[in-house]
Amino acid sequence: MIYAVANQKGGVGKTTSTINIAACLAEAGTRVLLVDADPQANATSGVLAGERPGPDALTMADVLLDGASVTAARIPTVVPNLDLVPASADLAGAAVELVDREGREGLMKAALAGAAAEYPYVFVDCPPSLDLVTVNALVAADRLIVPVQCEYYALEGLSRLMETIGEVRARLNPALRVSGILMTMHDPRTRISGEVIAEVRRHFPGDVFQTVIPRNVRVTESPSFGEPVIRYDPHCAAADAYFEVAKEVAQRG
Repeated sequence: MIYAVANQKGGVGKTTSTINIAACLAEAGTRVLLVDADPQANATSGVLAGERPGPDALTMADVLLDGASVTAARIPTVVPNLDLVPASADLAGAAVELVDREGREGLMKAALAGAAAEYPYVFVDCPPSLDLVTVNALVAADRLIVPVQCEYYALEGLSRLMETIGEVRARLNPALRVSGILMTMHDPRTRISGEVIAEVRRHFPGDVFQTVIPRNVRVTESPSFGEPVIRYDPHCAAADAYFEVAKEVAQRG
C-alpha cells in the first residue's frame, strides 16, 4: 500500500508525521519504505542519525528525472525494517523539468510499482506545495494522509487540497482514498486548538483520525539527532500518539 502524506501548507508536521508513522510500523516488524520527495530533504536527515548520503548516492531526483530504480536508490536507516529513498536539492527543479515529459503525472507510480510489491507500506513525504511532484505522489498513492495543524487557517488550506484530490481522482487516479486527516500540534491550553479540531471533524466526518498529535518539545529536538521521536524518546506524549496513529493507519488499510 502506498501512502502519500501531503499538505501544501508548510509547518504542519507533515515530515515529522511521515517519519514517525513509518517508523512505528517498521518497529512493529513490517518492512516499510520511506520516500523523500521533498527537496528540503528533512525526512532524509531525520532518519539517518546525522549521516548524509554520499555524493554518488542516488536520490529521488535520479528516480524521477533519470529513470534510476528505487531498488538502487534505497538505503537503510536508523530504524530496523525502514528503508529510505533519499531526497536532494535537485528535486527543486523537478516540477519544471517534468512538464514536457510524456506521461509526466505517472512517473512516480511507475517507479514505485516494484517497491509496492516488496514493501507492505510505502510512505511518500510530499513537498509543501501542489506542484507536479505532489501530483505524481497522489497518482502513485492508494491512500492519502493529510496532517493539519490545529490553528486558525487550517480549513482554508485543507479545502484547496481536497479540491486537488478530487481533480486527481477524476482524471488520473480514481482509486485514491483519504486514509485520514491527522490533527497535529494540539495545545490543550488554548481554546482555538479544540475549536479547529471540532470544525475539521464537522466538515470531514469520518475522515479525521481519532488520535491527535500534541505539541511536544521532544518532537522539535529529535530531528537534530536524526531520529524519529519514537526512538529519541519513546515514552513521551507525542511518541505515544504516533503509535496510536500507526495503529489507526493499519486498521483503516
